[in-house]
Amino acid sequence: MAIGKKRKGGDVKLTSRKLFAFAGALALSSAALVGVGSAGAFAGASGKGPAARHSPKAAKFVGCMVTDTGGIDDRSFNASSWQGMTEAKAADPNITVKYLQSKSTSTYVPNINAFIAQKCGIIVTVGFLMGTATEAAAKAHPTQKFAIVDYTYKPPFKNIDALVFNTVQDGFLGGYLAAGMTKTGKVATYGGMKLPTVTIYMDGFWDGVRYYNNVHHTKVKVLGWTERTQTGEFTGTFTNQTKGETVTKTFISEGADIIFPVAGNVGLGSAKAVQNADNAGGHVNMFWVDTDGCISAAQYCKYFITSVTKGIQSAVKNAVLSAAHGTYKGGNYIGTLANGGVLLAPFHLWTKRVPASLKAQLKRVELGIIHGKIPTPTKSPV
Repeated sequence: MAIGKKRKGGDVKLTSRKLFAFAGALALSSAALVGVGSAGAFAGASGKGPAARHSPKAAKFVGCMVTDTGGIDDRSFNASSWQGMTEAKAADPNITVKYLQSKSTSTYVPNINAFIAQKCGIIVTVGFLMGTATEAAAKAHPTQKFAIVDYTYKPPFKNIDALVFNTVQDGFLGGYLAAGMTKTGKVATYGGMKLPTVTIYMDGFWDGVRYYNNVHHTKVKVLGWTERTQTGEFTGTFTNQTKGETVTKTFISEGADIIFPVAGNVGLGSAKAVQNADNAGGHVNMFWVDTDGCISAAQYCKYFITSVTKGIQSAVKNAVLSAAHGTYKGGNYIGTLANGGVLLAPFHLWTKRVPASLKAQLKRVELGIIHGKIPTPTKSPV
């Protein structure tokens, strides 16, 4: 159900294994990159790769990224953002990219200020929690171009390209799929932290299950979240995988056979719990979030029925390229099913296991959402 999209400068293709591997290779080569700052770990493109050899001059445009605490190897929104940065560099050899990792929330401001001092062409900040720090920096430095992932402003800023994703839509598809695939009649979801960018996924998942129940007169139950009351299960972290494993074990013991973690790297703990349950003779599977889990967490691909994703990498890539090419406008971008900014990933190893009739239903539901015939309620702002 992948849908292509076009935004700010041309066609954008969805993530491939090759591009993800390329981004990962850049991240892992940080030992060869320069600089360490007190605000956090620093890495930058070395300029010795194939792209650099195509131009005899030093790169003229520098794209800088401040990660959230999960870092570029979180296999989720930070990793996707860094992939977008490296895709921009690959698209234009006159661009170089680098990042600072936030060790804690207290390092957001120092990291942003460090890049302002370096006169970066654009500074990309990652995550809802960086919204206030990014706003303050943008107000103090109105000529500096910014982009932020998972945060919007009202009114919008001319020097912040705010990138958000209406993930209630593909979350809804995920819930519908989960309800159609469960054997126990129980599915589960949980979040890392109770943030709008997390609960919007959970709202969609919950309502997708409810919609399936209404259509098919079933009674599939969702553990871990109730959309109406906005109450549910959270680990309080995006990095502690042990907590993800623990909460998933609890869901499995309560009868859930499909788990949907919305918790970044914590979801690897869920994957471990699902793997252990499978090895013990259970039949438990899961969805991944943000990225295609069969690429970003390939060792657990056999357990991923699908991934509920958003096009962070293409949105970040376009933000960097627009700043580099003089087409940057700032404002708010919203990724949807209609423009390909949110979507379910391919089924991969589950392609033959998901019934054709259910696939057809998902396509009809998708079109219903796109055309406004099927509402996707959420209490989280988009």
